[in-house]
Amino acid sequence: MIEIKCIDNLKLMAEIPDSTIDLIYCDILYGTGRKFKDYQDLKPKRKIIEEHYIPRIKEMYRILKDTGSIYLQMDYRISHWIRCIMDDVFKYKNFVQVIYWKYNAGGKYNDKFKTVTDEILFYGKTKKRKFYPERVTIPHHPDTYRRIKGYANAGITININGKQRENLWDFNAVKKGNYTKINKEWVDYETQKPEALIKTIIEASSNSGDLVADFYAGSFTTAKVCKDLNRHFIGCDINQKAYEIGLKRVGKNF
Repeated sequence: MIEIKCIDNLKLMAEIPDSTIDLIYCDILYGTGRKFKDYQDLKPKRKIIEEHYIPRIKEMYRILKDTGSIYLQMDYRISHWIRCIMDDVFKYKNFVQVIYWKYNAGGKYNDKFKTVTDEILFYGKTKKRKFYPERVTIPHHPDTYRRIKGYANAGITININGKQRENLWDFNAVKKGNYTKINKEWVDYETQKPEALIKTIIEASSNSGDLVADFYAGSFTTAKVCKDLNRHFIGCDINQKAYEIGLKRVGKNF
């Protein structure tokens, strides 16, 4: 079952029964204040962030199973505020870790160091959360672990096969163009995330047949990966273009 909706996420979550979802992954609004090509981001003000996220994170807690996990992706602008909300709702004892996604970023700054990571806050609902680290060892593949070639060229020997993935994940960002394999994933949606990143989360914290949710679905990469990995999916975006992309990526709601 893959269910995609064009609806406000708070409204969709209100329709979902308690303790239904096995895994939640959301690439949330980052609070940049920017008007992106495909959506308007929230302003980086604490009151705005809290008013938006507190009711939604409370709903995520309600609908998540006791064996479930939640991964919320963002950058440095609001991660400290979201962490406080998550500690209040999911409780500090159920905080697992911060995962850092290192992407290939352009740009140059004269007043600070260049930011090349997103933060993913990882919580369980209880200590009974599912977790399978053996499924997500670092693959020997240049498009999913692009530093391998650099290490080899520098004469450094590293053991990749069988090495457990650490909390720094090095995946190329998805961009327009066909000059690398990963960019063939591009579906013309700004801030689209790579399939390999979401696949790592789904494989680590769910089983075949589990129900995965994404309430900030954007390009609906989560739905696409769930279909590939035999997971059920429910998710939404308020953007009509995102909804149409999602239907195209999975074929249809079924």
